[in-house]
Amino acid sequence: MRAALLLSLLLCACGGGGGAASGGPSVTVTERFTGLDAPWSLAFLPDGRALVTERPGRLRLIAADSGSSVFIAGLPAVEAVEQGGLLDVVLDPAFAANRRIYFSFSERDAVDASLNGTAVARAELNLSSFALESLTVIYRQSPKVASSGHYGSRLAFDGSGSLFVTLGERQLNDQRGYAQDLSRGHGKVVRLTVDGAPAPGNPFATTPGAQPEIWSYGHRNPQGAAIHPATGELWTSEHGPQGGDEVNRTLAGRNYGWPVISYGQEYGTTLQVGEGTSKPGMEQPVTWWETIDGGTWAGGAKASIAPSGMAFYTASLIPQWQGNLFVGALAGRALWRLRLDGNTVTARERLLVARNERIRDVRQGPDGALYLLTDGSGGKLLRLAP
Repeated sequence: MRAALLLSLLLCACGGGGGAASGGPSVTVTERFTGLDAPWSLAFLPDGRALVTERPGRLRLIAADSGSSVFIAGLPAVEAVEQGGLLDVVLDPAFAANRRIYFSFSERDAVDASLNGTAVARAELNLSSFALESLTVIYRQSPKVASSGHYGSRLAFDGSGSLFVTLGERQLNDQRGYAQDLSRGHGKVVRLTVDGAPAPGNPFATTPGAQPEIWSYGHRNPQGAAIHPATGELWTSEHGPQGGDEVNRTLAGRNYGWPVISYGQEYGTTLQVGEGTSKPGMEQPVTWWETIDGGTWAGGAKASIAPSGMAFYTASLIPQWQGNLFVGALAGRALWRLRLDGNTVTARERLLVARNERIRDVRQGPDGALYLLTDGSGGKLLRLAP
């Protein structure tokens, strides 16, 4: 469980929106916990213990250094089918005082069991009984639809204490166009108070017919979210179709284009999605991954990396990484390091390629190390440090 592998992180970078990086540090990759069942998200408590969600519907508390864990009781029923289940988890900014956590999950409709959607719940974490208390669902994506994919579902608190929630457009061809419809929750980022109400200052609060929770729209399936440490802006990573995966500065009221514009192609074809890669009034990504020559680069890396969790690195433990953005890749089976100059990606590296593991989540730990969750039935908690 603590086997370590010393890796050189001098690896190639490919794709659109950034050149190749080089000269990275050497780090030790330590397997801190193994045997996780489809882990999805990681959140550290102030004492160093970690909450880990497992998509089938379990919340696990892992000890900081002993390798032991306990399951947390009191979760609601989740729709754990295909991409659905128990998804993201974050702590309340005032967790030390109120013991509140927030988590997202796919929820079946109470009347029509064929319908489901993303929901967000709040609860108090009792660390004596290892149970959730005072649980309430504070937000439900509307409307629910008959799909088992594209739940989005990353959570992030901004500096004002408002909660961002990313929402997918539910994967169906007859639904994806609603990412452009402000009356529906498909393909949106919403911004909420801790009680689930629309956060003050939301851009469409007074727009007739619009859902007042909406912050931005035109998203496909954003599964990564992080707050920029210098600007306080929300950044998200988003699945494209065949190619066209993106990282975006996700700003108030902006339209990110899906499915009108995209850098991706329809699956199994060379057909461009939408009207092209740009259109007035629609945002361009900070960086993206292209489809090249049938879906592979010369190095064998899949063009559709399927980005998931992401984190800005701000600690001093690995000084060469300060200010970098890290993005996990599922289909791409790697960790991407993005160097930034302001809001511009200047270089990209694919890391941990030799491990050949799907990276589901990326977090900076309280010790300054970088922590990863690998996906699947034998999921792992990995620690990266000098």
